[in-house]
Amino acid sequence: MTAQGNLGYGAQPLAPFAQDPNDTRGRLCPEPSSPTRTPFQRDRDRIIHSSAFRRLKHKTQVFVYHEGDHFRTRLTHTIEVSQIARALARALRLDEDLAECLALAHDLGHTPFGHEGEDVMHECMAPYEGFDHNAQSLRVVTSLEQRYAEFDGLNLSWETLEGLVKHNGPLVSPEGKPLGKFEGSVLPFAIREYAQKQDLELHTWPSAEAQAAAIADDIAYDAHDLDDGLRARLIAVEDIRSVPFLADILQEVDAKYPGLEEHRRIHEIVRRSITRMVEDVITESLRRIGEADPKSVTEVRNAGRCLVNFSDTMARAEREVKTFLFANVYRHGDVLAIRKLVAGIVRDLFARFMAEPGLMPAPWNMDLETISESVLARRVCDYIAGMTDRFAISEHRRLFDDTPELG
Repeated sequence: MTAQGNLGYGAQPLAPFAQDPNDTRGRLCPEPSSPTRTPFQRDRDRIIHSSAFRRLKHKTQVFVYHEGDHFRTRLTHTIEVSQIARALARALRLDEDLAECLALAHDLGHTPFGHEGEDVMHECMAPYEGFDHNAQSLRVVTSLEQRYAEFDGLNLSWETLEGLVKHNGPLVSPEGKPLGKFEGSVLPFAIREYAQKQDLELHTWPSAEAQAAAIADDIAYDAHDLDDGLRARLIAVEDIRSVPFLADILQEVDAKYPGLEEHRRIHEIVRRSITRMVEDVITESLRRIGEADPKSVTEVRNAGRCLVNFSDTMARAEREVKTFLFANVYRHGDVLAIRKLVAGIVRDLFARFMAEPGLMPAPWNMDLETISESVLARRVCDYIAGMTDRFAISEHRRLFDDTPELG
């Protein structure tokens, strides 16, 4: 079918270097095409209707789930990333549906309790090849979602799986040596396991749509954690004057709207942060694309560099924002106190289920006599990683008498 209605910026056709939905490499398990949806629209719909997507509603971004109705959860963050990804894709004449699809799927593998949950899960799984939330997202969409009669997972298109796994760039060199954060080590278990079934070309860059989704995540993450930190009063508006990028925006807001109410002032700062970053990415990406002059998505994959990204100036500013948030929000005493408590919950659950796996419900407690310790550990990991914050707390209360009060 044609990509009817899937036009680029200013109602223009897709760029020649965009991923054409009519030229997909297909699905691991072949299926008849849809008469009404492109393959990437179909992937998006499968992700939205998955159990893992619904659970994002009660998974933490920074704050635990009950600290306030106005703070971000993984679900609201995901929706915001999706909006930015679509905006970038539209401006660059990319396939908006694929960019949206990747944005919607990018956090499906996150544990409960945000980054603390992930860190503790990696610690618990260290003897069993570790834990990585991006690899877990792949595991969710290729195995753990068990809804369809003919296959496990969601049977997503090759391009969606490729973008999900390597949206931040190649994972291995052309010779197969791990790169980036995996350099000197091995790729995560889930990625190596799936690579035996389907070649996702881990040595190349992903499509421009995947690159757009990745940078959209950075933009949303920075702006919205700043927003939540300000509204939670972990930081004050005046504190951001120490960050030149934010200080400039604050000066602009105060000059235009002197005496503005605090909540409106915060919103103006946040929305201007997003706008500046998005506009910078569009300008810089068009410059890089013009230099590389890719004639196809294959040439994007083989360009040897990221084509959808910040300018050097904005990249430095964005790192300064991240450094500020790390020191003043993520490492704030109140946040660290909660992180310590939730770390204990995850450690306790992992240890108890490893010692008494029969305490897990079906199907997690099936065939326990026939599986190895490493397979059991991965099963326990999958079970806990899929939990929401509140379900993890509930499970801890079921099994222990000393569940901490997080409020």
